[in-house]
Amino acid sequence: MPKRLLQGVVVSDKQDKTVVVRVERRFTHPLLKKTVRRSKKYHAHDEANSWKEGDTVWIEEHRPLSKLKHWIVVQGEKRVEV
Repeated sequence: MPKRLLQGVVVSDKQDKTVVVRVERRFTHPLLKKTVRRSKKYHAHDEANSWKEGDTVWIEEHRPLSKLKHWIVVQGEKRVEV
């Protein structure tokens, strides 16, 4: 079975070797026919502590690493400072 890949934005990097990633999904409401945005937060493993808040990352399903961590960061791009 293939592992799921999700794209999201790092919202917290305060924990050691862990980042919290917000993944947003968009869908059409079945009754109102309006586009709705919903988001969910995932704890992901970041071995090198290389990702900071605001970075866009791809996370992949993984075996359980702790109580909350079931995802790892596989790639991403740094946020450009303005």
